[in-house]
Amino acid sequence: MKRDLHDEENTKTSSTMPLNTNIRVLIVDDFATMRKIIKNILIQLGFKDIVEAQDGVDALEILKKQRIDLIISDWNMPKMTGLDLLKAVRSNEDFKGIKFIMVTAESQKENVIEAIKNGVNQYVIKPFTPKTLQEKLEKILEER
Repeated sequence: MKRDLHDEENTKTSSTMPLNTNIRVLIVDDFATMRKIIKNILIQLGFKDIVEAQDGVDALEILKKQRIDLIISDWNMPKMTGLDLLKAVRSNEDFKGIKFIMVTAESQKENVIEAIKNGVNQYVIKPFTPKTLQEKLEKILEER
């Protein structure tokens, strides 16, 4: 009986594609606690190379200095919003291929549409569970 359960578990885990955690992730949020929450979820999922920025302006400076594979950004931030950061990333030849997840309390349909029009890859509405973020990461990292 124990062997059957073990075989079942192996079947479940092998059917889902493992996340490619060997990428550099930039978390952009003006709220340090939210950055820490997202970072902890990423660490639990196996990500190790995580960079943080407190707003879009800082994020752009980091992008100029380091190769980033994925941006997880809040929408509402001082200096530069997540949407403005998304627009800046998508309009820059060097950055436009970077995967981008918008994490926000903004659930109005027009905001979601605006982010999609500007090339966001995924959209996560706060509050969210680690499972929700994991599902969005799986979707975005399968897109190649």
